[in-house]
Amino acid sequence: MKKKGKKVIFTVQGEGRGHLTQAITLQNILIEAGYEIGAVLVGTSSARKLPSFFYEQIKAPVINFSSPNFVIDSKMKSIRIFPSIIFNLKLMPLYFRNMRMVSRKLKELKPDMVINFYDPLIGMFYMFYNPKIPLICIAHQYSFIHPDFQFPEGFFWEKLSLKIFTRLTASRANRKLALSMYPMRDISNKNLYVIPPLLRQSVYDTPVTDGNYILIYILNAGYMDEIINWHKDHPDTALHCFTDKKDIDGEWKYNDNLSFHQINDKKFIELMATCRAFATTAGFESICEAMYFGKPVFMVPVASHFEQYSNARDGAKAGAGIYDSTFNLDKLLAYLPEHKTNPKVFRTWVSDSKKSLLKHLEE
Repeated sequence: MKKKGKKVIFTVQGEGRGHLTQAITLQNILIEAGYEIGAVLVGTSSARKLPSFFYEQIKAPVINFSSPNFVIDSKMKSIRIFPSIIFNLKLMPLYFRNMRMVSRKLKELKPDMVINFYDPLIGMFYMFYNPKIPLICIAHQYSFIHPDFQFPEGFFWEKLSLKIFTRLTASRANRKLALSMYPMRDISNKNLYVIPPLLRQSVYDTPVTDGNYILIYILNAGYMDEIINWHKDHPDTALHCFTDKKDIDGEWKYNDNLSFHQINDKKFIELMATCRAFATTAGFESICEAMYFGKPVFMVPVASHFEQYSNARDGAKAGAGIYDSTFNLDKLLAYLPEHKTNPKVFRTWVSDSKKSLLKHLEE
């Protein structure tokens, strides 16, 4: 039954691709169910630009604002934790101005609900302003505060800081929806509920075949050198690599067997569905897409990025594939004959995502 006239505002962390595609997917589900998307507020940084597909597919005004983010090293590869803290502390006056902007926007649009895709400034806004508008938070990172999630051994401070940051994004949330690669129990007394990944409709609609190339997605453009260096030693292996490097316009062909693509969701899904295997900087969304297609995954977490380090190990636990610290694709090629998975299990889990989401929003 459609809920006519219920207005929702999305707030989205613009880092990476996963939160953006999840917002697009949920938008389409809610519009079909009779909701109205009043606006989409996206937290951004100067290090990245929002991909064009987001503007093309979002059916509401997009408002960009500066939000706390990580500082990347000069090679555009690893995260620098301490400089990130200093950088964001210096920008606190700007963040408070942006919180006032959010307050004005909520008063103007009068939404019935705010849905936050892991943006920290929105958590700060709810902490300081405590608005009466219900807040629903959706992200795979909420699995990290689930008592049954298995972190890598050690890393006490990294785990603590990740949990603190994750809780910050969901300050005063009425419900936290943890996207997971596999079922886990709900923790209702903490408003924490586990739901399947929120995959795009194009994933379900694209036919799957086995090609002869490896598809690659790198969060930070600095990893391009690793890909090129490996390719020089393996020129006969075809590679298609997606990156957010700003000066790549569409596609840059390094040679006949190596192409770099600017992020394009349609092309990415088409190449994912027909690749031989998938290598990635361990982002949750792309791992789940590969699992749905039944493609072996090689996960290389961004250096010093504990969240991705945890994603890689969680993906291996879920049967997605293997992980390593560098893009040495020799290890992926050696692993391919050993890869055994049944995508039907994952597809069955994912098939309940739309129903599960709408149930939580209605409640």
